[in-house]
Amino acid sequence: MREEIVEAALAQFHERGFNAAAVKDITDRAGVPKGSFYNHFESKEALAIVALQRYGEGLRLADLANAEGEPVARIRASFEFLCDAVVANEFTRGCLFGNFGTEIIDHSESIRAAVQQGLGLWAELLGGAIADGQKAGNIRAELDPDQAARFLIGAWEGALIQARAEKSSEPFEIFFKLTFDSLLKV
Repeated sequence: MREEIVEAALAQFHERGFNAAAVKDITDRAGVPKGSFYNHFESKEALAIVALQRYGEGLRLADLANAEGEPVARIRASFEFLCDAVVANEFTRGCLFGNFGTEIIDHSESIRAAVQQGLGLWAELLGGAIADGQKAGNIRAELDPDQAARFLIGAWEGALIQARAEKSSEPFEIFFKLTFDSLLKV
């Protein structure tokens, strides 16, 4: 039952946002009684933190650390995976880290910390892939890997907002062109 609630919450939060996803909406979607929610979660915020963790696991960020693949290809594949998910959902869902980051983090310290942790892990893994690319001579050596990773995540989140507003892949095309043809290129 806990698993059904988490999956339903992830979908509701991703589709509707934190504030618009009521506990009853989540339990209805999960097909469980509303009262059972509190047997598994202390609050909607506690469930949101679990949903954020589950969302992060679904991003396949660990692929960035796969030493078997060429670093630039790993980075590109990671962003292509994210792009494909947005396009498949017809530009109706963003990044849950970014969505919660704009909607709720000023009002919930625990959710702010979970968003920070998720973005931090993403930046750490992306920075590692950038450093790997520098060692291989495929990414500009003068870039600070950690700063470049944080910049790329910010640029991605901005491109994502634009793509959703425009219902267009053009912002992603610009992101890929500037990232891989200019910023990272040796």
